[in-house]
Amino acid sequence: MVRAGIEGPAGGEAMTEQVPRTVFISGVLGFIGGALAKRFRSMGAEVKGVDAEANGEDGVVSGDITRPGPWQGHVAGCDVVVHTAAVVSNTIPRDRTWEVNVLGTRRVLDAAVRAGASRFVHFSSVRAYSDRDFPDGVDEDWPVRPDGHRYVDTKVASEQVVLQAHAAGEIPVTVIRPGDAYGPASRPWTVIPVEAISAGYFLLPDGGRGIFSPVYIDNLVDGVALAASNPGAAGQVFNITDGIGVPNSEFFGHYYRMLGKKPGGTSTAPAALARVLFAVVGVIDRARGKPTEGTAEAVDYFLRTGTYSIEKARRVLGYEPRVGLEEGMRRTEAWLKGEGLV
Repeated sequence: MVRAGIEGPAGGEAMTEQVPRTVFISGVLGFIGGALAKRFRSMGAEVKGVDAEANGEDGVVSGDITRPGPWQGHVAGCDVVVHTAAVVSNTIPRDRTWEVNVLGTRRVLDAAVRAGASRFVHFSSVRAYSDRDFPDGVDEDWPVRPDGHRYVDTKVASEQVVLQAHAAGEIPVTVIRPGDAYGPASRPWTVIPVEAISAGYFLLPDGGRGIFSPVYIDNLVDGVALAASNPGAAGQVFNITDGIGVPNSEFFGHYYRMLGKKPGGTSTAPAALARVLFAVVGVIDRARGKPTEGTAEAVDYFLRTGTYSIEKARRVLGYEPRVGLEEGMRRTEAWLKGEGLV
């Protein structure tokens, strides 16, 4: 391992992390996996990974993480394994979501253990606290809570898989619970909302008063890079967000502005009506073969009222969000313009 610095906020002290020699990333061609690969390569690490499609130039093999296969041997020689691959959807059947998010986690963990990796970094979610009834400023001591939502429940179960492996001495594990990750190339919180607003069918429940907990992609990558080799992070769980919560109307209002629409033009509906509308739109979209997140579960996500504490990440990792919301949206807008989306 060697040590490298992450530029701190203006006038602040730089964050420092150790650089692994070789990193393996599941879901390496995705939004978060790709950003992590870019960061670790810039730090001088060799990066390998697995995804649905291979990319030999970047050391990526194809594989189904729910099944043992040759892809697992690709982990050999890696110091750190970062597991980002997951079903991030409210519409994929429950059994398939469990196969990928829980069984798939065990398959990647098996490969890391056999390879003798020194750290397994697991991506969970702040949704492990449930989409309902958690205290404002919730920290990692608060118990996780299954609530019947397939993504929530499988993320809770996946944490059990990796923390059990850590407790059994199989491999040192760190769990990351990201907030709502946005920025260039984010489909859930950038591309899909912009497309929906542009098409005139974006809807926020309850006047957009629910709380959004953003984490700009560069901040999230900072947190993971700090946690990946920090000795004090082994066996620990960390919330990684921008350290703020903003009303949904404010966050998505940035996209309205980019599209030249009135900032107050966000369509809203009472929660009960929104659940019906989301479900109906989802049924119609699926019948047309269109990708959709239209479900009643999605409404509960937009009704959250609490925020997530990052004090533990600050204390243990030295993490500090470098990119604020205004700057993050400026960078996101530049990317959206380049893609012709605004």
